[in-house]
Amino acid sequence: MDHVFAFSYGNPFIGTLKPSLEWFCNLTVSGTYIPPPCSFNRVTINFTVTSKGTQFDRLGLMYLGDIEVFRTSTAEPTTNGIVWTYIKEMDQYNALWKTNQKIIFDLGNLIDSTYTGTFNTILTATFSTIPTLRAVADQILPISARRSGENGASAFSVPGNNASVAYQIPQNAERAVVSLSACGQATEEFWYTNVFNTEVDTFVDEIGTLSGYSPFREVQLLIDGQLAGVSWPFPIIFTGGIVPGLWRPIVGIDAFDLREHEIDVTPWLPILCDGASHTFEIRVAGINDDGRNGASLSDTVGYNWIVTGKIFLFLGPEGSITSGTSPRIDTSPPKLQINSKVTTNSTGANETLTSNTSASRSITITSEIKTSNGTTFPASWTQQLTYTNLNILSVQGFTQYTKQLTTGTDRSSSGYENIYSYPLSINTTFFTSNNTIGITATLFRSLNFEVRGQSIFPSGTQSFNHTSSPAFFALPGHASLVPYTSSPLPYLAGARITTTQSGSGSYLSARDGSYSFGDTGQEFTFEGVQRDPAGTNIELYKRSARAVNASVVGDVEYFVGRRVGSPLVGQVEGGEVREVQR
Repeated sequence: MDHVFAFSYGNPFIGTLKPSLEWFCNLTVSGTYIPPPCSFNRVTINFTVTSKGTQFDRLGLMYLGDIEVFRTSTAEPTTNGIVWTYIKEMDQYNALWKTNQKIIFDLGNLIDSTYTGTFNTILTATFSTIPTLRAVADQILPISARRSGENGASAFSVPGNNASVAYQIPQNAERAVVSLSACGQATEEFWYTNVFNTEVDTFVDEIGTLSGYSPFREVQLLIDGQLAGVSWPFPIIFTGGIVPGLWRPIVGIDAFDLREHEIDVTPWLPILCDGASHTFEIRVAGINDDGRNGASLSDTVGYNWIVTGKIFLFLGPEGSITSGTSPRIDTSPPKLQINSKVTTNSTGANETLTSNTSASRSITITSEIKTSNGTTFPASWTQQLTYTNLNILSVQGFTQYTKQLTTGTDRSSSGYENIYSYPLSINTTFFTSNNTIGITATLFRSLNFEVRGQSIFPSGTQSFNHTSSPAFFALPGHASLVPYTSSPLPYLAGARITTTQSGSGSYLSARDGSYSFGDTGQEFTFEGVQRDPAGTNIELYKRSARAVNASVVGDVEYFVGRRVGSPLVGQVEGGEVREVQR
């Protein structure tokens, strides 16, 4: 893809194959991806963007046909221009890459006399073969609006769309996993700062109506109307979020590659493989409150969430039929506790609003699977989740403090395990004076994410597990290969990412323009989790960076415990924004 997204709402890019000289004699086929004439088991994409002018951050979704394969967002450009590159492993979609596909890239942008920035994009794919023991799906089905036949983007918008599809699942499926991709937009972009429905008008005379349905969100997967699993989402902050100056050039965690959540639905296969049609639906829930500290899950939220999903199927021999026992389902409603308090000032006007929200949930789904060769094995999916949120609005709503923590452990009988936590703390103050609008903010946030076993998505440890000693790796921005160790590493059964961002910033909008300043630091550690002895981690990559007012003032990298030189990132004007490949 070599495309400029200008006024592009409702007008996605439709792919054009531009093969190399050896690739089918340099044929060009509009709208179609054709697999390369070589064997491969690994695909990486390189997404490079340049932009100049004034523009909001924008959401971008890449599809192969009806299936979303990459969700990203843009950096906000400057008057002198910026460039960034993101590299992503895509071998989880090998079943798609090996067949002809229509490439659709939806990046809705708006151009007018004020917002002048276009996004000039180049997307390339590299195909290669590497030693691997990682199994990938034989077939992938979309949970999407399936609009590729109309050259349209296939994401659902909820509320509004019925985010449901129906399929006859192949009867020889022996493993099935669903991934959920979801993020809030508009009044749901900062869902973690929302208030209870009964309190949205607490400061209506001062700052207007607040966004409701509480600061809690649950993305749900339903099979035939029954809950099969959930995602309690990571709070994405895009590059225009909170204070834009915080994200120049260090972008918010996952903002360039929004993480998907896996739900193993193998315990449902005795039902799904019966030859009948079955529905898969995505919903987003918040909290309804009764004004007396009573709470229940809502069947809707504010506008809007962009959602899709995928069903990854691992098949047995052709013509075989998987059977077994019906799943035993324990998906009791979450335990919700809320309370809130409003205080008034000397005039009787509302001055502060303090609310607390906590939730916990346990999900267990089990069955017994019988394959065509007579093998019988137990299948299970369990989730344990907790959530707390404190929101304090003071100074009649002009100052807000949010402290939130989400934790979860997901386990599958396949050996897959995901342990995660998302701490978040934000303090913002809005002010107006002499035709000037301003925001000041401080922020702390972290993503702690450990995955073991048979993940659908690559963990990043594959190259380390299949590299003998001595070995050398190429790091982005380094002219020479970097040796990582003189002795072999132990086999790694999983990976752990720990990354933390903290910063402070301000934003001013006046008659003569807008200005944003920021000071943001990030610590990123990528570790391999040993199989034996269990629970022992080995640091594979570490980076510490700090940016002040769009200039990088510190940047240190370590590769398997050895310090290596850092790529020159420079100022955002002409600099390069990078996030570690995953």
